[in-house]
Amino acid sequence: MTQANANPSTSRRIALTLEYDGSAFSGWQKQKSPTVNTVQEILETALARVSDHSVTVACAGRTDAGVHATGQVVHFDCLTPREDKAWIHGVNSLLPKEVRVVDASSVENTFHARFSALDRRYCYLISSASVPSGIFQGKITCIQRPLDIEAMQRAAQCLVGEHDFSAFRAAGCQSASANRNIYAISVVDWFGVTVIEIRANAFLQHMVRNISGSLIDVGKGKQREAWIAEVLESKDRRKAGVTAPPDGLYLVEVGYDESALPGNKPRFPLLLAGYE
Repeated sequence: MTQANANPSTSRRIALTLEYDGSAFSGWQKQKSPTVNTVQEILETALARVSDHSVTVACAGRTDAGVHATGQVVHFDCLTPREDKAWIHGVNSLLPKEVRVVDASSVENTFHARFSALDRRYCYLISSASVPSGIFQGKITCIQRPLDIEAMQRAAQCLVGEHDFSAFRAAGCQSASANRNIYAISVVDWFGVTVIEIRANAFLQHMVRNISGSLIDVGKGKQREAWIAEVLESKDRRKAGVTAPPDGLYLVEVGYDESALPGNKPRFPLLLAGYE
């Protein structure tokens, strides 16, 4: 029997929290070409071996090539009884070292990793060190010049609330609506690293990277603080800054109602620096 003909009365829905190094993959989403290395592909392959049947996972947010996660959430349906530890230790033994299952739990069959999510948090990490790190290559964005963090913080606050974020969406974004609600945004210094943190109900393609690229221009003094509000109002992607590299972007947490996914906590709470 395959997952496609699973009987809902006999299957269990499992939710997993994942951590992965996005620099090792061509993004989250499985591709038609078997030569393209994606997180979804290698995860489903490992889960199928533990489940003894084919598995299709749904994720809370599809990350692009080079983008990392410390709190990605996925779900899938399983026909085979397994303890939660099998989904952690058993699956991890079959995954490359760049991907880890850090938590697993049984959830109601109505739970959906994407549609049950209340919010998502991303962090964008920037190093201003004059010499780029040899250790953190691909894990942090290096700009090799100081930033005015206070100016970036002030400029960013106009993005809070529900707006049309057309000016910060990718040209190829397929979302039917550009309206999103940013609940909080902060720009802080975290042990010498500039951290842009954004929490919203959902995000458009490249939205965090486009916002980050524009805020970096403010931090460099290339643009005025008021420019961010002008770009937002324009709804014109051409007026915003360049798309920041994927290296520094992390999906750090997906929020759910406690009854939907009990015990869901961020893996690295120190990254959530701005508004606790």
